[in-house]
Amino acid sequence: MNSSAPKIGFDRFIQLDWAAAALNVRAGVAGLDDLNALLDAAELGVEAKKKTRTVLNRLWLEPRAELVEYADRGVAIHQTQPDTPVSALCWGMSVATYPFFGKVAELVGRLSGIQGDCSAPEIQRRMSEVYGEGESTHRSTSRVIQSLASWGAVERVEKGKRVIRLPQTSIDNDALTAWLIEAAVRYAGKPVSVPSLQSLPVLFPFNLTRPLAYVVSNSPSLDLRSEGPSNQFVALRATL
Repeated sequence: MNSSAPKIGFDRFIQLDWAAAALNVRAGVAGLDDLNALLDAAELGVEAKKKTRTVLNRLWLEPRAELVEYADRGVAIHQTQPDTPVSALCWGMSVATYPFFGKVAELVGRLSGIQGDCSAPEIQRRMSEVYGEGESTHRSTSRVIQSLASWGAVERVEKGKRVIRLPQTSIDNDALTAWLIEAAVRYAGKPVSVPSLQSLPVLFPFNLTRPLAYVVSNSPSLDLRSEGPSNQFVALRATL
């Protein structure tokens, strides 16, 4: 089972200011020295710093080829909309880049959707069903949850055994709304129902306040598809 389990990738605790620094490096408003200074201040060991940089590189500094243009559009939003929450940009990039991060986020969003909190061991159990029951799955899941807390999405209580949702961040910018929806579609790997966009578990920290079908129809990166009179789906626009 473990031999066929998907790769984890996002296996480190990533503070929001580290991810934000990597975003600023890509945006050209900070240098690698600034990012390294933050990591040095955290007193990470040599190996831990190397692995942390690997995650940050994939997020913003050296994204996969198919995500370079997506990352650049996120940077453009950051540059042109200074009030954009950095957490939303780093969240979208993490969901699009790391299915492991997306799966933890989806589980937290789904399991906490009714009562506002959920059990960390339950998240661990469900992640093990997908990624195998090894120590690396358990440890990486804990680090993602810890990262979600640093990014303002959740609070960990009862010595980390329970996870509580924090109030959502309202997103009222069309470009950022479409960009986050695109992250969710990339994570899903298939078209997503438009009516479900308002409450997608993987985007649980954000309240998408704009009319979503309108936003999608005006996005150059997304396609709005209809299947019948009342079934609309959003998909990635094919590139030539």
